[in-house]
Amino acid sequence: ADEIGVRLAGSSTAGDEPRRPWTVRLSLEFIPNSESQSLLQMRAVVQRVTRASVTVAGEVVGRIERGLVVLLGVAVGDTADDAVTLAEKICELRIFSDEAGKMNRSLLEEQGGLLIVSQFTLLGDARKGRRPGFTAAAPPEIAEQLYQIFTKKAAELGVTVATGRFRTDMQVELVNDGPVTILLDSSKLF
Repeated sequence: ADEIGVRLAGSSTAGDEPRRPWTVRLSLEFIPNSESQSLLQMRAVVQRVTRASVTVAGEVVGRIERGLVVLLGVAVGDTADDAVTLAEKICELRIFSDEAGKMNRSLLEEQGGLLIVSQFTLLGDARKGRRPGFTAAAPPEIAEQLYQIFTKKAAELGVTVATGRFRTDMQVELVNDGPVTILLDSSKLF
């Protein structure tokens, strides 16, 4: 790591010694783009709903009653393990109320539905300018494979799964219950 010295306006005194300027040392680590891309992992917006549907070209292609809607974004560097881990986490996430009114029950316990909608825009980067960039999103061919793995794993766990259509313009309609909305990612950054 390189060190950079920075002189700040101000001074300090130590007893009877004359005032001395402050010096701050910063250590910087530069991460190559390929390595920094892998820090961005699969993202999910999880919403508890009383009902939800997704429509494509006027046709309802997926519908659930009580359950969860998952907007799923697949990033460059994601793996099948990421898809499986995140599917398990979401299906076992305790965000449904128990008899005492506490969020203590999972989707599996509630036997609710899971509506999964692909959404590459979750990987949008709007830190610079006003138009987001989507270079962190996985290429569609890879993203679709991982989306299918995620969907299959949720179904294997016993959840009733409905989906949107990959790479199409979709209209998602839902009634958020609570509202309860959770942000998750496979690298556990949030």
